[in-house]
Amino acid sequence: MFMRILTNLLAQGKYVAENVTDNLAELEELEKMAKPGVLKGYLEDMVPGLVDFAVRVVIALLIYFIGKRIIKWMRKILRRTLERANVDEGVKQFLDSFAKIILYLILTIAVVNQLGVETASVVAVLGSAGLTLGLALQGSLSNFAGGVLILLFKPFKVGDYIREDTHGNEGVVSEIMIFYTKLMTADNKTVVIPNGTLANSSLTNVTQQERRRIDLYVGISYEADVRKAKELLMDMLLAEKSRCQEEEILVFVEALEDSSVKLGCRVWVAAEDYWKAKWRLTEQIKEIFDANQIEIPYHQLTVSLKKNE
Repeated sequence: MFMRILTNLLAQGKYVAENVTDNLAELEELEKMAKPGVLKGYLEDMVPGLVDFAVRVVIALLIYFIGKRIIKWMRKILRRTLERANVDEGVKQFLDSFAKIILYLILTIAVVNQLGVETASVVAVLGSAGLTLGLALQGSLSNFAGGVLILLFKPFKVGDYIREDTHGNEGVVSEIMIFYTKLMTADNKTVVIPNGTLANSSLTNVTQQERRRIDLYVGISYEADVRKAKELLMDMLLAEKSRCQEEEILVFVEALEDSSVKLGCRVWVAAEDYWKAKWRLTEQIKEIFDANQIEIPYHQLTVSLKKNE
């Protein structure tokens, strides 16, 4: 029994001695680090790295700001070159947007490289992420391809009035960008349509041709003089100041409907005069027919009441 107690005491004493030795070693190490010479040396070792990093940051900022000015200057030269070559406005906008993205990508790589990240590593990361980015940006890539097709085949250009048949959007093309096309509506709203939609669906270019035909239809009563009505319409069209003189004018009976004789007339005008001429002629038809007692029938509902005898 006494031997067991003595053994335990010796073991505990050994453990305590080891802990004391370890603690003394740690204290000695802390004391060395706390000495002014050691701390000063440690800081002196860090200073070159901090100075080098600060210099890299300053140079990177200089590269960024100078690069922005160079990019702006290069884009200005590109636009002037395209203007001298009489390139279409949509092509100029598209190439300017594309050049802007590419140049800023190059500038970003140069800045990152100056900060100490190797360009090869950046390219490797972009390459490994290419598939993921491609899957995530399928819609954007489709819109980019659509923009290229629009510029190649030119179904419309900046300044044209188009009508997108799928969703019914229409307006004047104000800008063709890399991924989207902007339309300005008649009531001054901006409509942004993906290029992929415009390239893969039907659309109507209203102003691509220099001339447009106005088709007007009006019904007259069966009691009215059809020949006189046609003569009045013909005189009205001949007097129209916006009509194309060399184009044929037509006045005809379109259909015999349930309650009216439907007359039609066609005249060609310049594309920019289409709406004004159409509104003016529509108003004149009403005035001329009223002045010559030609009735324009309208839908009526007759209600008969029977009295019980």
